[in-house]
Amino acid sequence: MSKVSVLVVDDASFIRDLIKNCLRNYFPGIRIEDAVNGRKAQALLARESFDLVLCDWEMPEMSGLELLTWCREQDHLKTLPFIMVTSRGDKENVIQAIQAGVSDFVSKPFTNEQLLTKVKKAFTKAGLLDAVMSSAPARTSTGFGNDSLNALTGGKAQVVAPAARPASAPAAPTSPPAATQSLSGRGQGQLRLPSGTLPCVIKALSLKEALLVVRRGDVLPQVLASAVLDLEQGESAEVARLNGYLHAIVAFEPKPDSDWLQLTFRFVDQDAEKMNYLSRLIAFGTAQKHFVPGA
Repeated sequence: MSKVSVLVVDDASFIRDLIKNCLRNYFPGIRIEDAVNGRKAQALLARESFDLVLCDWEMPEMSGLELLTWCREQDHLKTLPFIMVTSRGDKENVIQAIQAGVSDFVSKPFTNEQLLTKVKKAFTKAGLLDAVMSSAPARTSTGFGNDSLNALTGGKAQVVAPAARPASAPAAPTSPPAATQSLSGRGQGQLRLPSGTLPCVIKALSLKEALLVVRRGDVLPQVLASAVLDLEQGESAEVARLNGYLHAIVAFEPKPDSDWLQLTFRFVDQDAEKMNYLSRLIAFGTAQKHFVPGA
């Protein structure tokens, strides 16, 4: 029997690598192809056979929704399992995808457990789970060293808890430090991580990255964790969902028990519409002195 085949479609190479590493670690016998957008994926689907598609929604040239609609119009692809891997979780977007014939959703950011649960569900429904598991070589270890997605996305099993404060340490402040108070109400957003959602303040912004300030919680964010930054700016209250990863994390205050963290969030999207929005956001935020341009 030929190998079970999966097509991974996303314009961000970082996200494609996360998904491929996760699947190869759990299903070592699997065959994986990838595409940078819906148009490239369409060409692959027209000439090759796949058992599952994992696809982003927002991509240049052809979106995930457009690719899904095209698939359902093809006789040989009408029942192809199609999982949307997206930061779009709004009710209207979910309904739109369901009406187009989507099989399931994985929300960004995701943990390896969340992704694998959806993939195994799709394989089980298609009667392929036994085949893909039987084709895998014997696993000699299931530890952290073999779990690339956990290492990159901060999976729950590897979450690093903050160091315990000494008994004599002062309690956490109930209000932000002066530097963040001056930014309060300006350039705010939400950072969605696999471990939860953090309200944040934008300290600086460019087309490449954002400097964010967040309150330290029970679980520290992890470097290289994939995340989604939800930004709402301007009089029309437009919202952009920007995919990326945490490039650096430092204490915002000059003390070991700093209650505030500064995060460098690197964007991975190549979508022209998102870049256009980001450009307008930078111009608006700079003019209103909400943040510093050029992170």
